[in-house]
Amino acid sequence: MTALPDAPFHAAAARRPLHAAIGAISLAVLTGCASLSAPATADLPAIATPAQWRTAPAEAGSATALASWWQRFGDAELTALITQALQANTSVRSAQASLQQARAQRDAAQAGLWPTLTGSGSGQRSKSGDAAASNRFQAGLDASWEPDLFGANRSTAQASEADLAAAGTTLANAQVSLAAEVALGYIDLRGLQQRLAIAQASLAAQAETLQITRWRAQAGLAASLDVEQALAAYEQTAAQVPALQTSIGQNLNALAVLTGQAPGALNERLASAAPVPQASATLALAIPAEVLRQRPDVRTAEYRIGAALARLDAAEADRYPSLRIGGSVGLSALTLSGLGSGATIANSLLASISLPLFDGGTRRAQVQSQEAALEAARVNYEAAVLTALQDVEDALLALRGDQERLVRQQRAQQAAANADLLARQRYSSGLIDFRTVLDTQRTLLSAQDSVASTQASIAADHVRLYKALGGGWNPEAATTTEPASTR
Repeated sequence: MTALPDAPFHAAAARRPLHAAIGAISLAVLTGCASLSAPATADLPAIATPAQWRTAPAEAGSATALASWWQRFGDAELTALITQALQANTSVRSAQASLQQARAQRDAAQAGLWPTLTGSGSGQRSKSGDAAASNRFQAGLDASWEPDLFGANRSTAQASEADLAAAGTTLANAQVSLAAEVALGYIDLRGLQQRLAIAQASLAAQAETLQITRWRAQAGLAASLDVEQALAAYEQTAAQVPALQTSIGQNLNALAVLTGQAPGALNERLASAAPVPQASATLALAIPAEVLRQRPDVRTAEYRIGAALARLDAAEADRYPSLRIGGSVGLSALTLSGLGSGATIANSLLASISLPLFDGGTRRAQVQSQEAALEAARVNYEAAVLTALQDVEDALLALRGDQERLVRQQRAQQAAANADLLARQRYSSGLIDFRTVLDTQRTLLSAQDSVASTQASIAADHVRLYKALGGGWNPEAATTTEPASTR
């Protein structure tokens, strides 16, 4: 068993002493005390991960090669649909807007570390009684700054950085899920079309059998019971056709919406049946720990821990004194041109300190709230890791099981086809009864349908495996959204 790699962030984890003397703190502030020591590295919760996958041996490889895993299917239509969905899907666009919002909030938090400067200007004309009217023009600059003595503003900025990184990986997770959903819908569509073709071919064969049975009954070589049984089998197969057509139509509507279009927009484009796309048989599995580093949902959980740590530090820093420095410069003159020369100059400088003495336990409660939020983030991270491991193992199990099942079903299909051919030949010669023909036809239809369904299931298993391995996004391209100050 190996431990999961460290988180890609640093956050302030050192705790300020809660019982320091107020007088000593005030003295340190007034004598120009700087900020506290730099934040320490925050480790993730220790979670043991297996050295390799239990279901399949881990091979040399990297999950980053799966950024565009859908190209491994060699289906141009599938690639086009996923590309269009990633650009137009509403969930992805919403996640992109959330990322822009997080970036703006990060910029606003970082701006709080710097002084503020504002300018003002005014003009006044006044008249009192019989006195001549007088003018007064004023211009001024105001500046203020709150030194980050105990790191509260810095911690808030770090939390915003972590939130930005989490928004980036949340967008990536939306893209991963969307690509998989489109691929699964497309595979399901092609599988249904293939099953419809099988049902229609079987229906044609049963129609031929029904016609032969009627001829034999008219010639007195078969009983009317055979005709009724052939007709029942024909109608039962015919009843499957509209059900499959309905599923195909619903699948087309779902794919249209996933690609940001109105239902029915893809009907003409995808109406023609096509084979179920099959992924390449070669797949290099990265080790579990590396896969977890590629999963966007696991990275999101990491960044949430970083944000919670930073907010906890900010809440603790809020329990200590704060210093604010402000100043202003103003010009006043009777004429507008007088502001340039001969104006009255007024300036002021103010430094103030605020010290929390009694708040009824509000700040302490805020610290406790952030501590609980940090614990929740750690638990959510553990859940994300365990879910990721389960997703991969489940996908590997399903893939192996379906591959073994397909081999058996293909053998059964071949045997059923041979039995059906022999049964129809012998029935035409009057060597067997009609019940045997019906049984062989039903068996053949069931075997063909099972093979088509399992082939689609194997393709879907590959999609789920690629998704579980973290495929569908490029972690390297996402580094621009990671906290720059925590690297």
